Amino acid sequence: MATTRIPVYLYADDPISHAGIAGQLRPRPEVRVVAADELAEAEVAIVVTDAVTDETVRMLRSLRAEGLQNLVVVATQLNDADLLAVVEIGVAGLVRRSEATADRLVAVVTSAASGDGAVPPDLLGRLLTQVSRVQRQVLAPRGLTFTGLAEREILVLRLVADGFDTAEIAGKLSYSQRTVKNVLHDITSRLHLRNRAHAVAYALRHGLI
Repeated sequence: MATTRIPVYLYADDPISHAGIAGQLRPRPEVRVVAADELAEAEVAIVVTDAVTDETVRMLRSLRAEGLQNLVVVATQLNDADLLAVVEIGVAGLVRRSEATADRLVAVVTSAASGDGAVPPDLLGRLLTQVSRVQRQVLAPRGLTFTGLAEREILVLRLVADGFDTAEIAGKLSYSQRTVKNVLHDITSRLHLRNRAHAVAYALRHGLI
């Protein structure tokens, strides 16, 4: 039985790069390169660039706004700021242009289409170092984490998950009941959740608690 080809939209900041990457992908049976007027059909978008510029970031955000959630960046150079920028946007795959063989591109596209990420090990190490530094120097002093939840929000959700009611949580954390209610209200409002049970389910599903 024939395998369904993954429709891929390709954007490059120069025509030579576009032709080069397209030429590697078109013969492959795993993928199908779609034109700009077929963007709605694409499952994965590849953005090819020398460096991650403001224009690159705008293009990535524009593609996400169009509904394309599976994004791959092929870049000649990626510094630490670039890594944080593209990860913040939600890019699933990163490929150095020097490593952008047909096999590598297809592997990253397939991974992105299935909802997984693909980042070279050394870049992942640099990214984790950056994340750790931001957490330590910027977020932690403000009581924040990369989960998007403040430390006291995490503490409250953990106790809700353990079955404690508002009064019991207030007693355990030395908060007023009003404070506990306000914390839970802030969480559900900010994350667009229906109630505290939904908030706990969300936090558990995303590994926040």
